[in-house]
Amino acid sequence: MKKFLEDFKKFALRGNVLDMAVGVIIGGAFTGIVTSLTSNFITPLLSLIMTGGPGVDENGVAWTLGAAASSFLTTVINFLITAFVLFCLIRSINKLLTIGKKKEAPAPTTKKCPYCLSEIPLEATRCPHCTSELKK
Repeated sequence: MKKFLEDFKKFALRGNVLDMAVGVIIGGAFTGIVTSLTSNFITPLLSLIMTGGPGVDENGVAWTLGAAASSFLTTVINFLITAFVLFCLIRSINKLLTIGKKKEAPAPTTKKCPYCLSEIPLEATRCPHCTSELKK
């Protein structure tokens, strides 16, 4: 059972699985924005255009647009809160995953000349200080 849980942890915390989960959640929240935009602005606007004319009540239209703007703004704020919480969650997970890992030392770019002990580039075939010919 312990091996099974370790394997599941490795699978669930891989980068591509987390990325896919974030994409699905953000996609769902963005769907809410598109739905709100359509139902609160586009559909009433099309309805107003199709039935509009001299008998349209401007006060009712203004109230409807105000309520629609409020509803749409709420949906956008919900999206931003969802995105921020996901960002904090993924950032915390990434920080937890790097706690036990050692930082790798950068690959050396220089070596010491065996004759004069000065630092020279790895690719050098002759020391610039003592002009000794170096073996590769």
